[in-house]
Amino acid sequence: MHKAKRYSPETRERAVRTPFEHERYYRLRWAARAAIASKIGCAPETPLGWARRMEIDTGRQGGMASESRARLRALEKENKELRRTNEAASSIGSGNRGLQINTDTP
Repeated sequence: MHKAKRYSPETRERAVRTPFEHERYYRLRWAARAAIASKIGCAPETPLGWARRMEIDTGRQGGMASESRARLRALEKENKELRRTNEAASSIGSGNRGLQINTDTP
């Protein structure tokens, strides 16, 4: 597998904005997006995904905003770690139930 390219936020914002500004030169917005994508070196679907994400983040389209999505991921990760810790603690605790500790000293 190859490593995915990371584009700067400025490049992403420009790739999202430019097809709207230049759509009069193309018959379809898709053609404008494909032309922009080829100039920055990515697939035409990539700026489309960025545009959808931007519309969700700005509230123009339904969906979960990026900040909410990141917070949800962090909470799910924390929940998973807590469950793992609880399971480990309960297995240790249940392992000691059968033992009798002698507190009487001779």
